[in-house]
Amino acid sequence: MKNIIIKKASKNNIPVVLGLLYELDRPRPQNNSEAERFENKVKKYMNDTDKQILVAKLDGNVIGVVSIMFLARLNRKTPEMYIPELVIAKNYRGKGIGKKIIKYCVEIATKKKCHRIRLESGNQRIKSHEFYRKIGFEQTSLSFTKIV
Repeated sequence: MKNIIIKKASKNNIPVVLGLLYELDRPRPQNNSEAERFENKVKKYMNDTDKQILVAKLDGNVIGVVSIMFLARLNRKTPEMYIPELVIAKNYRGKGIGKKIIKYCVEIATKKKCHRIRLESGNQRIKSHEFYRKIGFEQTSLSFTKIV
């Protein structure tokens, strides 16, 4: 897929970005008020200088999204790039789009002099784990969660 364009998401992309997140089994809005709150969260994310949302487009259609955070670490001189979300539309998975998005993220991390790129992937996402290993990521820790 050579015609893929990766660029910063615009406010016009918000509905598609949220739709792709739902493919990751993220919560869906239960009413209009909640939908507006989700949209406002994405807008706030877009306006934060330590965060970015990138979209992958094919023929003008958004088919992938990645969110990025630049985190200052107390014991490092340089930031860490953290990727909370990466999702490719179901019909476009396995076509090299995720790899292209990660390559773009690596370029950004290099320019920002990040010391590493970190992401998490749910235990059930075996294919995603294979993908990350295949493109050079390694499992370096365990993640623990406490629901409050």
